[in-house]
Amino acid sequence: MPKAEIKWEEGMKFTAVSDSGHAVVLDAAKESKGTDTGARPMELLLMGLGGCTGMDVVYILNKMRKKVKSFKINIDSERAAQHPKVYTKINIEYIIEGDMDETDVGKAVELSQKRYCSASAMLGKVAELNYTYRLIKTGSIVS
Repeated sequence: MPKAEIKWEEGMKFTAVSDSGHAVVLDAAKESKGTDTGARPMELLLMGLGGCTGMDVVYILNKMRKKVKSFKINIDSERAAQHPKVYTKINIEYIIEGDMDETDVGKAVELSQKRYCSASAMLGKVAELNYTYRLIKTGSIVS
């Protein structure tokens, strides 16, 4: 059963340590009485989503024996105006450079979104989740 320990440091700054022993600093913006020394908790949800689906896609493409040269995920979102300010809409853009066909990328992204990514499954229960992907054939540059 996954666990985490979150320890208050000072002000609005916390350090979170996962079961694997990795630490993340969380803090609030200065206008929210923080010192802006770490990521916001809601930002970490989006980063976790990107990491979860990104790892899926790379794993699936590697299993398909496709060569990924570079890979970037852009996520933007909208939140509710009133508390609790949950995510209401999340847009995920996958940008993959490599030697493969567009159908390979589409299959990997679909498998991640529809079957494997726990973060997408969870966040998709409260937010509209949209995704697109773009393949850049090897030799091009990802911006």
